[in-house]
Amino acid sequence: MADETSPSPTIHLTGRIVLDDNREVGDLWIHRGKVTLTRPANLSLNTITVDGWAIPGLTDAHCHVGLGGQGAVDRDTTREQALADRDSGVLVIRDTGSPGETRWVDDEIDLPRVIRSGRHIARPKRYIQHYALELEDPDDLATVVAEQARHGDGWVKLIGDWIDRSDGPDSDLAPLWNREQLVTAVNAAHRGCVRVTVHTFATEAIDDLLHAGVDCIEHGTGILPEHLDTLVSRGIPVTPTLLQIGQFEAIATQGDEKYPKFAARMRALYQRRYEQVRMLHEAGVQLLIGTDAGGTIGHGAIAAECAELVAAGIPAREVVAAASWKGRRFVGVADIIEGSSADLVVYPEDPRRDINVLAHPKAVILRGRRVV
Repeated sequence: MADETSPSPTIHLTGRIVLDDNREVGDLWIHRGKVTLTRPANLSLNTITVDGWAIPGLTDAHCHVGLGGQGAVDRDTTREQALADRDSGVLVIRDTGSPGETRWVDDEIDLPRVIRSGRHIARPKRYIQHYALELEDPDDLATVVAEQARHGDGWVKLIGDWIDRSDGPDSDLAPLWNREQLVTAVNAAHRGCVRVTVHTFATEAIDDLLHAGVDCIEHGTGILPEHLDTLVSRGIPVTPTLLQIGQFEAIATQGDEKYPKFAARMRALYQRRYEQVRMLHEAGVQLLIGTDAGGTIGHGAIAAECAELVAAGIPAREVVAAASWKGRRFVGVADIIEGSSADLVVYPEDPRRDINVLAHPKAVILRGRRVV
């Protein structure tokens, strides 16, 4: 753990500091860990000047800290994951499901802030082994949601659909819960002032999820045009996780022989992934930036995820906003204002003009300390 009592130099940011869509300044000081637009009095020689394009720290809105390919990982591995995210410019993580105990991260001032969703909630043999709480009785969903709400930080995570292998060659994606179970579970979460986000690939799950009143959709590859008005009017965001969807072709190839129907579906979702994201964006659906790091995707991949969104046709300026100040606001982290915690990333050029700049942070400043 970093020494919180050790002296921290004043940092003077110069160049261009983009705080949100409407606020840009040319100078900003970080003094005693806090942001100020006023030059501190009696500055000593212990002042660092960093020049470049600065933005509020990035948010990975779909990440799994403490999770590996075989389930929970140890503390050292968890720390390595969090540091990889931090060094990429991610200073806030919405952890969308992890079997590992990561509350200790909150005491590590050199690690990103983590907003947890408890464990994934699924059915037996209907999700990745060792990841989720698996409910034998689906009618227990509301009770388990209420329990997991106490382990999270205002979120719970459901698995909405997954392959059902019981149909042999006809096996395909299928919902895990019926409409009544979802309605009861979401109501239980909302009574506790907790939001519900849902993993979903399949179109068949979307109507029931929207009817139940879920608060966020992860992946969302099955969303159709007729769902867009509901998403927009209710302000339900979607996290496209294009790095994850980019693996669907390989998943389809693995399933061609044994599960041809499932393979065909996954291949089709892969092929239209960019079109899907453009549809959501053009309709006005809020897009969150999430890497789905943990398991098959390495941590520190936020720049690659942002580049995928730009490749899909989303303007770089809007992707940067979603990854930075808009993402922070969505997960409930305060804006960069006078006296706020200093969480910023500095780049050599403007990433809103070239999204590839995000892969090369010049400085990462977390809680007023230059950590990279």
